[in-house]
Amino acid sequence: MTQTVQDPSIDEVSNHQLTAADRCDSCGAQAYIRATTSSGELYFCAHHGAEFKDKLAATPIEWHDESSRLYESK
Repeated sequence: MTQTVQDPSIDEVSNHQLTAADRCDSCGAQAYIRATTSSGELYFCAHHGAEFKDKLAATPIEWHDESSRLYESK
């Protein structure tokens, strides 16, 4: 008999807010965009996210964009 166990950390990873520890895969700057694809997650700064968004439009399962945080008044 095979038992399937769902890993609770999967939901935590895909739903967490991006922090300063999340870095752009292209340049290493703080990531504000997370693209989840069938092969894993990609992190982008606002600049590289805008650059690659059209190229990845057909690929991502989820496009999580928090770049609006750059323009929030404090």
